[in-house]
Amino acid sequence: MPIAAPRGTQDILPPESRRWQWLEECFRHHGALYGYREMRTPIFESTELFARGVGEETDIVAKQMYSFQSRGGDALTLRPEGTAGVVRAMIQHNLLAQGGVQKICYFGPMFRYERPQKGRYRQLHQVGVEAFGSPGPAIDAETLAFASDFLAAVGISDARLELNSVGCPACRPRYRDALRNALAGARTGLCTDCTRRYDTNPLRVLDCKVESCRTVTRDVPVILDMLCAECRDHLRGVEAGLRALGVPFVINPHIVRGLDYYTRTAFEFIAGGLGAQNTVLAGGRYDGLVAELGGPATPAIGFAAGIERLLMAAGEAAPAPPMAGPVFIATLGDAARAEGARLAQALRRAGVPAAISYEARSLKAQMKEAARQDARYALILGEDELARGDAMLRDMGAGEQTAVAVADIVTLLARRYAA
Repeated sequence: MPIAAPRGTQDILPPESRRWQWLEECFRHHGALYGYREMRTPIFESTELFARGVGEETDIVAKQMYSFQSRGGDALTLRPEGTAGVVRAMIQHNLLAQGGVQKICYFGPMFRYERPQKGRYRQLHQVGVEAFGSPGPAIDAETLAFASDFLAAVGISDARLELNSVGCPACRPRYRDALRNALAGARTGLCTDCTRRYDTNPLRVLDCKVESCRTVTRDVPVILDMLCAECRDHLRGVEAGLRALGVPFVINPHIVRGLDYYTRTAFEFIAGGLGAQNTVLAGGRYDGLVAELGGPATPAIGFAAGIERLLMAAGEAAPAPPMAGPVFIATLGDAARAEGARLAQALRRAGVPAAISYEARSLKAQMKEAARQDARYALILGEDELARGDAMLRDMGAGEQTAVAVADIVTLLARRYAA
């Protein structure tokens, strides 16, 4: 039996891979516009990093991580999310000592053991950003503007920004107690996961998508009524900043996000056509995480988005940009084939894609291959042409054919491909 890809993974084949490249380049472009620099962290990290950073009671750490012991006895985990690794790198390499606001972007594969479904994989891919060093609401609003602009650029212009505050260590415990008291009489209506969350982290019950849990939490107290003055002012500042930047939003007091490190600002961008799991981009502020992982107290905010779900939400609005069709060099005779290989290499070094036939084949067969490769031009070079110092250049779209001096071919085609 042939060996298949593991369950929950996928092969990204051409031309679909072109859509991925296009989206990643779009993300890089917007990151540069907003001053973000790219960081690449290891695919596996110390298990302790995620237990401490993400939270031992989160679904990710409790149920979804791919963890293993190395041959040297180290406890390692395939990264389930990107923020913890970026924070670890910022601390390890003392980047926060540079001062000011440090802006980092990243993308790559993440790994979570969960039930595969439409748009959700055990190896997923994310793009994300993290901004360190500013405690005020202005950076929150700018980060959300970045997210909104990026989503619109990839064809998800109808995404709805839902905003909330999850408070801080000063006011969240009071809300946690109020929420636990409100849910006490309805625990039998909670799903198995939320029954556990009731004891460990009741705010996570608000994030549950099971309909019975959503019914139970419909009339519970909202955290916005229990924010301390500083958190309330911060949220008002974020709202004012979003209005100034022209980013529409709605307040959703049930947004809490699934990770323990969030403080104050939490947000999700919701898109249509994805069913119940309709979040395409999400994140928030995490002012205590850097210190929790051993670094200096540093405010921070970030977001992440799954590439698979972005492409699903964008649909046909996310194109598979065609690659520039190559110049296909069709040759007849050994001497012409050697000259064709030289020309192909010269064209590539001049920035022009080029292809050749590697075996001795008829001109008809080579022209069929040129058509199969969607060649923009075919350059026909035989012994007679070689003796004259020219070749026939055929425009495959227009069907027109002209003689071109071999010495001029590279310059001519480089100019046409650059136009």
